[in-house]
Amino acid sequence: MYIKVNGTIIPEEEARISPLDHGFLYGMGLFETFRTYDGHPFLLDEHMKRLREGADEMNIQLPAYDRQDVVETIRALLAANKNRDLYFRWNVTAGHGGVGLTAEPYEEPGELVFVKDAPTPPATKQARVLTQTRNTPEGAVRRKSHHYMNSMLAKQELGQDPGTEGMMLTSDGHVSEGIVSNVFWVKKDTLYTPSLETGCLPGVTRAWVADYADKQRLPFQEGFFTAADMMQAEAVFVTNAIQEIVPVTAIDGRPFDSQTNPHLLALKQQYEIDKKQAYSLGECGL
Repeated sequence: MYIKVNGTIIPEEEARISPLDHGFLYGMGLFETFRTYDGHPFLLDEHMKRLREGADEMNIQLPAYDRQDVVETIRALLAANKNRDLYFRWNVTAGHGGVGLTAEPYEEPGELVFVKDAPTPPATKQARVLTQTRNTPEGAVRRKSHHYMNSMLAKQELGQDPGTEGMMLTSDGHVSEGIVSNVFWVKKDTLYTPSLETGCLPGVTRAWVADYADKQRLPFQEGFFTAADMMQAEAVFVTNAIQEIVPVTAIDGRPFDSQTNPHLLALKQQYEIDKKQAYSLGECGL
């Protein structure tokens, strides 16, 4: 695959960064993942806004966001890879800083845009509640940063099972999120999801679901819930920008009728409508 490294499109095997980059030495880096649908990304501005917020917290000085520059990069990588349906990982790394911690701002960050073929979103998933807990955020909220050991340990516990998501709890036993997803459930016409204070990622698709609930006047509660609370649900689903909105059919063997839940069906339908409307309006100028 062809990727973009600091402004230049190159074959991915030629990519290089300095071993003294603080994104490598100390995890001072961030990324966003999104995909294109026939050449069009969805919720692009929301992804770039989250990237910038994380960079501000890490004291990584990014240039002013220019939508057209981002669009041109997307267009160039679609063309270079001869594919209009790609998975994008837009990565910012702090840059060369030498060995040792610093309080100085990172004024010359690196930018790497990785791509691969976009997968087909799964129709359903099962889930397991893991013993590996979700760490509390290292800053104000959890960032989509290079600090990924917590998720890697969870993935090792789950094993290589693409049809199953690992559900992570806090050390206090509250549901936080999936390894690579936010989690929601429906009970008695109310939508529930864990609070950001549980250490879950403030997902872009998570925010879209919350906005949907507000527009539809669907009761929506964020809070601290146990696995037992989640197990009492009528339907459960997980979200992320690549897999979209995925019904969960069982957790630890306990079945759920998530695929037929009317609230979840309506939510998935609206997501498809919003995607198509964004494209028809030329959201990204592609």
